[in-house]
Amino acid sequence: MNLTCAIIDDEPLALNLLESYVNKTPFLTLKGKYSSAVQAMRDISEKTVDLLFLDIQMPELNGLEFSKMIDANTRIIFTTAFEQYAIEGYKVNALDYLLKPISYIDFLQAANKAVQWFDLLQKPKEEIESIFVKSDYKLVQIDLDKILYIEGLKDYIKIYTEDSARPILSLMSMKAMEELLPESRFMRVHRSYIVQKQKIRVIDRGRIIFGKAYIPISDSYKQAFQLFLDKRSKS
Repeated sequence: MNLTCAIIDDEPLALNLLESYVNKTPFLTLKGKYSSAVQAMRDISEKTVDLLFLDIQMPELNGLEFSKMIDANTRIIFTTAFEQYAIEGYKVNALDYLLKPISYIDFLQAANKAVQWFDLLQKPKEEIESIFVKSDYKLVQIDLDKILYIEGLKDYIKIYTEDSARPILSLMSMKAMEELLPESRFMRVHRSYIVQKQKIRVIDRGRIIFGKAYIPISDSYKQAFQLFLDKRSKS
């Protein structure tokens, strides 16, 4: 898969470094590089850009503000020297976050994550057997068959699997996770919980039980959950 990309950074050295990284990565095609978000605003809207390497702290219009103005199909990898922006970056569904100075290895990992993301989007969800999530600065592959349920926290999610006593912690939103999962296999039962339907074995007083965990079913999801149960009881 080949991805088109653009770079926005107000530091000339960082801009040139990222350009050199793009040029030696065979599956990336550079469509433009810009020293400010204002400069890039009109040009990017007229081009098809899959991936945007975007600095956060810039004059006039910062990266976080600009990220909310671009096409929703363009994925963002934030680049910044300030670690405190990581959580803010994930709140706007950034695909990844690179802390300066950026090594080529880190850059390549983030670019590969983008390829995996777009590859998943092109596949019918029913054909997806595994997903990649970032945990402890590493990409972790998780087999869908092993997921029991997912819990959403403020800025993180916890993925509980049947082969591990501890959940996998990842800095991403429940919305982003829900987009990755096939609807035929997973369903939202609460603002903070997604469960794998076929892993449900016990329901007690309106709660799904996985071992010692009790997953509540909120009122807004009860009707959809009851329809699922009705279909399952007839099959």
